[in-house]
Amino acid sequence: QVQLVESGGGLVQAGGPLRPPCAASGRTFSRYAMGWFRQAPGKERQFVVRISRSGISTYYADSVKGRFTVSRDNAKNTVYLQMNSLKPEDTAVYYCAADEGVLATTPREVDYWGQGTQVTVSS
Repeated sequence: QVQLVESGGGLVQAGGPLRPPCAASGRTFSRYAMGWFRQAPGKERQFVVRISRSGISTYYADSVKGRFTVSRDNAKNTVYLQMNSLKPEDTAVYYCAADEGVLATTPREVDYWGQGTQVTVSS
């Protein structure tokens, strides 16, 4: 199994950046495809981005494409979500996720979750 811990959330003004990391422990980090989901109040959890085990392949939700960038450092067992040009509609709890193989884009198919970190964007 792998354990995931997000940090680095917070309150930011619209247009600003934030870069929460997700630290993994347990089994070999490079075995897992990683990614991020988010859940706004009263809404279902939704896919944001995923990155392959090697870090070569990425896939973004249309709503964040061009503004968010995912990366991973397999030596540090950490995946990062660089969020730029943040909008109030980006406000949500952001969850780190992991799967062996390819990360699912449907929440119910994801194997491992972090506890989440709150991101609030003020207008």
